[in-house]
Amino acid sequence: MAKLYFRYGAMNSGKSTALLQAAYNYEERGQRVILAKPRIDTKGDQTIVSRLGVTRPVDFTIDLTDDVYTLFQRQRAAVLRDEERDVSCLLVDEAQFLTPEQVDDLLRIAIREGIPVLAYGIRTDFQTVAFPGSRRLLEIAHSLEELKTICRCGRKAVFNGRTVDGRFVFAGDQVAIDGVDVAYESLCGACYLDESGDTLASGRRAPVALDPETLGPDPDFA
Repeated sequence: MAKLYFRYGAMNSGKSTALLQAAYNYEERGQRVILAKPRIDTKGDQTIVSRLGVTRPVDFTIDLTDDVYTLFQRQRAAVLRDEERDVSCLLVDEAQFLTPEQVDDLLRIAIREGIPVLAYGIRTDFQTVAFPGSRRLLEIAHSLEELKTICRCGRKAVFNGRTVDGRFVFAGDQVAIDGVDVAYESLCGACYLDESGDTLASGRRAPVALDPETLGPDPDFA
C-alpha cells in the first residue's frame, strides 16, 4: 500500500531542495511525478524555489477551497492521455498551508489511488503554534521525518522566528510569506526564548525559579 509521508523541519532545513531531489530521483529511473503547492505561497509564483537557487514549475497549485483529490485525478488523467504512462508519486511543497480537509485528500490519494504522497513543510509558525495542515499531517501521515537545520548558536533549530525590518516580532497573522519586509530565522528553543523574552504562544511568562527552602513543606505531604 502506498503511504503518505510528512517531511518537516524549521526554516532553512532544505525542504524544497529535498523535494526537488526526490523528484529527480524518481525521474532518473524513468518514472513520472506530479508536483504541487498551495497557491497562498506566492514566492516563486507557479514554481518551487529552493534556497540553493534551484527552481521547478509545479503541475498545479492548490487554492484554499480546492478539492485536492479531484485536482490530482485530473492531472493524472492528463498524463495518462498525453504521455501514455501513469504517475508514480505526488510531491507537495509548503504543505503546512493546506487545510485539514486537503490533507485528508492526500491520504485518500495514497490509499485509494495507490500513489505515494510526499508532503514537505514546517510544523509551527513564528509563535510556535502548529499550522492546521501540519497538525493534520502529524495526526494521519504514515511516516514522519524531521529535516534538521542549525540555529545560529550551533544547536539544532526547532522554531521559526519572524523578523520585520531586521527585528524579531511575535505578534501578527499566522501567514506572512518571506520577502522584502518579512524574513525568518531558524532558532533553537533557547535562542527563541531569548528573543521573545521567554514568551511562547500562550503569552504566559516563563515560571519563576523559587528556592525550595522558602516554600515550606508541601501541603500534600505535610
